[in-house]
Amino acid sequence: MAIDSPVLHVTGRVLVGPDDVRDELWVVDGRISWSAPRSTENVQTVQGYVLPGLVDAHCHVGLEAHGGVDKETTEQHALRNRAAGALLLRDAGSPVDTHWIDDRDDLPRIIRAGRHIARTKRYIRNFAHEIEPEDLVAYVRQEARRGDGWVKLVGDWIDRDRGDLSPCWPREALKAAIDVAHEEGARVTAHCFGEESLLDFAAAGTDCIEHATGLLPESIDLFARQGISIVPTLVNIENFPKFAEAGEVKFPSYGVHMRDLYARRFDTIAAAHEAGVPIWVGTDAGGQLPHGLAAAEVTELTRAGMTNLEAISAATWGAREWLGRPGLDEGESADFVVYQSDPREDVGVLADPQHIVLRGRRVSA
Repeated sequence: MAIDSPVLHVTGRVLVGPDDVRDELWVVDGRISWSAPRSTENVQTVQGYVLPGLVDAHCHVGLEAHGGVDKETTEQHALRNRAAGALLLRDAGSPVDTHWIDDRDDLPRIIRAGRHIARTKRYIRNFAHEIEPEDLVAYVRQEARRGDGWVKLVGDWIDRDRGDLSPCWPREALKAAIDVAHEEGARVTAHCFGEESLLDFAAAGTDCIEHATGLLPESIDLFARQGISIVPTLVNIENFPKFAEAGEVKFPSYGVHMRDLYARRFDTIAAAHEAGVPIWVGTDAGGQLPHGLAAAEVTELTRAGMTNLEAISAATWGAREWLGRPGLDEGESADFVVYQSDPREDVGVLADPQHIVLRGRRVSA
């Protein structure tokens, strides 16, 4: 349960941005203030290293391996993220309506991408709208209006005839659909494991790609030049050997391909980072993984060559700016996490929040 805190005084090191560190902040009426209130009665004080609430830019609230779940289970998804300090979630596809969460002051904020849009029988059962290319524009328009500024496509999946990953959509259908999303004021992201689909999405003008394990020099260059973001979900890429094992009896080429993508995952993300491709923290929680793994993904990004500060930004300051949401700004809602030691020295600290403040109230860690 949230605990009312009319005035909260936070001292220590407040990490407002990568180059902006202050000694204290105040929370007054649920909002950030850099000035002490006129009255300092009934003040609660906490001390430590402060970051904006973490961002999980790829999770699925209300979705588990078999499909959509009930309201009580969905609430547990949100609470697990909150306990991990992830206070801003980009829900990258869910078959259930989670707008009721917006009315709960004790649950993280969600930016929705509507429901996945996939090719018929080319994705996980019960997850997506399964359609053919002639219907793609209409479904993208529909989900753009249902979501919060994002649409999620399934860009590639195993093709039973080929026996391997294959793009799901003709390039011209993608271009028309992405244009419609942009007309509706939404950005487009896509699930892409393999190499081919990335070139099609870049040509069609996508805004983001999830996983992006198939990046090669040509597509990395395109992504960098066009400013296409990636959300690698490295904590979920750990499952690729399991996916390979499950599919390789029927589709041996697929098994070999998935193992190769897995083996070069860190080199792939390092090359994208080196080229200047924007990279953000996301976990893919909700399908195969439990929620609350944003800190683990930050650690994975450091294994892929990002500095501690860069990986932290991918889950905090930079990610919030990318999603158009505030951080520790004067007058904004007080959504932040307090740690006992400096995460810039050891990103492992992010897995152990000491205090979590959401909408100006301290909540349970």
